[in-house]
Parts: sequence; structure tokens; C-alpha cells
Amino acid sequence: MTTKNRLVSKYNVPGPRYTSYPTVPYWDESSFTVDKWKVSLQRGLGVTPKAKHISLYIHLPFCESMCTFCGCTKRITKNHTLELPYIKALLKELSMYSEVLGDGLVIQQLHLGGGTPTFFSVENLEELLMGIFKIADKTADCEFSFEGHPNNTTKEHLEMFNRNGFSRVCYGVQDYNETVQKAINRIQPFEHVEQATATAREAGFSSVGHDIIFGLPFQTQEHVLHTIKQTIALMPDRIAFYSYAHVPWIKGNGQRGYSEENLPTPEQKRLQYETGKKELLEAGYVEIGMDHFALKTDELYKAQQKGQIHRNFMGYTFSKTDVMIGLGVSAIGDSWYGFAQNVKTLKDYYELVRKDTLPLMRGHLLNEEDLIIRKHILNLMCSFKTSWEEEHLQIPQMEEIVFKLSEMEADGLVDIAEDSIAVTEAGKPFVRNVCLPFDLRLQRKKPKTKLFSMTV
Repeated sequence: MTTKNRLVSKYNVPGPRYTSYPTVPYWDESSFTVDKWKVSLQRGLGVTPKAKHISLYIHLPFCESMCTFCGCTKRITKNHTLELPYIKALLKELSMYSEVLGDGLVIQQLHLGGGTPTFFSVENLEELLMGIFKIADKTADCEFSFEGHPNNTTKEHLEMFNRNGFSRVCYGVQDYNETVQKAINRIQPFEHVEQATATAREAGFSSVGHDIIFGLPFQTQEHVLHTIKQTIALMPDRIAFYSYAHVPWIKGNGQRGYSEENLPTPEQKRLQYETGKKELLEAGYVEIGMDHFALKTDELYKAQQKGQIHRNFMGYTFSKTDVMIGLGVSAIGDSWYGFAQNVKTLKDYYELVRKDTLPLMRGHLLNEEDLIIRKHILNLMCSFKTSWEEEHLQIPQMEEIVFKLSEMEADGLVDIAEDSIAVTEAGKPFVRNVCLPFDLRLQRKKPKTKLFSMTV
């Protein structure tokens, strides 16, 4: 067995992707209340000159067909009369948050996710945005983005978004091989992606991203190489090169039509990643955090050079606000001191909003230990290093954490100093594993059932 295969075999364990800490399965829901969530939001705004700056994530769950690789909350339908009632509910939910946080809210970052945001008509999306901007202003240097489907994102969509402050779009590409596309029920020719990319640039978008996934059913190294080469031909500003998360046990998950036997082995999957990464680096892309690459002309790269990258439920960003409000079914908000997630069904969402109640299903309020661990995990995920030199970043368990990392140091994946740790180049594909010893809630209560995808 080669050294690389040995490491893959050794470290291929279930683990979180750490879009938050604590991770959702380890939230303490027993001490969470809507009133406490409101207080944490008010605390999160702070007293800085930018106290009213917030980020906004809006979940638009509707899709016309099911992509079977997807683990997101979605509603499969061709009924477009659902658009306006949902928009009305979103705006009412935002109004409720405005009442909690007071006048003068300013949106620094806005992201439309899904589902398929471009399921909505241009007119209805603009009505949503106009409604939002009546409640909260936008900054001059706002970071507005949306997830686009290459098959239905039109020139009119792009022009409307751009005139309303959007400068970034990310297209879901996944893979260009027909066999893989059929397995994941995502049929889109290269020509569609090429046209969507060109149209976005013509419409004034300064950053066009592509999402690619490795480890998909029936996917081979040759498929990944072909997809990467096709992608490089279009030179998107950012590329998210994700590891497929096989989590068929999650309720409502669409991962069907294939089995684990149809997936690449962990060793094959790691080779797919290394093949793709090599091509991207040679083409001039720079690795940004976990699974993300950017050209040196992109704002995300510039933010990395300044040490200003942040990671939240919307992914990597260069616009950090302490408060992120999540609107819509299943959306998650972040006050820095707490998290809250909305209900997952349209029926429950509409009912609670109608009653003038924030449509929450669960949440977590961070204690002092959580806040310290959160900073360390964010540092590792954003810059591949962290330090506890300053007293406010120390916890009693630090010596135990370092001891658990010593084996990874012996394997050449991390460098440990007296009061810091840095992930090596060889260790970057294993950054989720590096975070695991810091995850004290998981360490104290190891899961007895399947919760997370495999780290490799």
C-alpha cells in the first residue's frame, strides 16, 4: 500500500464539514428559546460603527426536477404559482427580524441559495429584492451572489440581478460525463454552461464560479479530468471542487437510483481530487480554504492574502458580519453567539409566519468554550493554521488536543509548535480530520448512528 493510500485508509472517517461549530447534530436545543435567540442577535450587532451591517441568506427551495446527488432541503414542483406566496412570507419574516434589530439595517452580504433560485421568474425575484431593500439598505461594497442553474438562468435573470447589486454567480456543473449526469439526474451539456458563463460576464458579473463534485456514482478519474479541462477552458473566477457527501440516511434526501457499490472507492476518490487539484494549480488557480480555488484576480484570493476570509453557512466569503439572518424553509441564522434553524416544511413555515412568529425549529447558544473552539476551527478552515498564544484563545483541554494531533504530525499532515498548529500541504485534503480533535462536543459524545459524510 502506498503512503497516500495508507493515509486515506487511516483518516477516512465520518466527520463534519464545519460550516459551524458546534455542528448542527450537537446543538443544545434544550436551553434554546426564540427570546434568547433575539437577545443573541442584538448582542451580535455590537457597538461598532458597522453595528447594523448584516449578512442575509435566503433559501429558495423549489426545483422542477430532483438531482439525486443533492442533500439540500427542496420542493420538487412545476407549479410556479408557489412563487409569490413564498416571497410574501420571506418579506414578512425579514420584517420580523427588523423589529428585533431596529431600524437602520444595512446588508453587507446577500446570497440566494436553493433549491433553484432561478426557478423564480425575473419579475418575482426583482419583487423580492425590492421588498428587501425597503426593509434594509445595501452597502456600496456589498457582496451579493446567487446559485444559478445553467439550464434555466437567462440573460434577463442576470441583467436584473446585476442592476440590483449582484456581482457574483455560481453555477452547479458537477460533471460533464453523460453516464454520471444520468445517475445524478442532472443533464446539462457543456454548451449550456459555456453560454451561461459568457452571458453572466456580458451582464456585468465580476465573479463567475463553477461547482464541481468528485466521488459521484460511476465517476472515474478520466471523467474528473475531462470535466476539469472543460472548466479551465472557460476560466471561471472561482471553482468549488467538492467531495460528494453520501448521506442517504438523511430524511428527504434524494440520493437514490444508485448504491454505495456504484461510488468510487476512497482511494479512487482521493486520486480524483489530486488529479483535479493538480490541473487547477497548473492553470493558475490558488487553493482557498477547503475544496475552493480562485484566480488571483478574484476578490476571494485578495482577501486570503490579507487574512480576511470568513466561512459560514454560505461558504467562503470576504465579507464578514457577526450577524447572518437566514430566511425561508430550513435556513440557518448566525448571531456569532448563537445559531437558529427554520422549520423544514412549507406548511409549518407559512403557519408560523402567519402567526407573526419567527419560524424556528431549533437552535444553539454558544458558551465560552464553544466560542473559543469556533475561532480555532474557523482559523483552520480559512487559513490552515491557528494559534492559542493569546490567553483568551486558550482552554484547559488544549494539551489533550495537541496530543491527539501528534499522530497527524508524525504522518506529515500538520506542524505543531509550542502554541500553534499549521496544516501542511500534504495535510490540506485532511483539514476536516485536523479539526476533529478540537471538536470537544463530538469528542465527549461520539455518535452511535450515522451523522456525517466521510472525510475523504
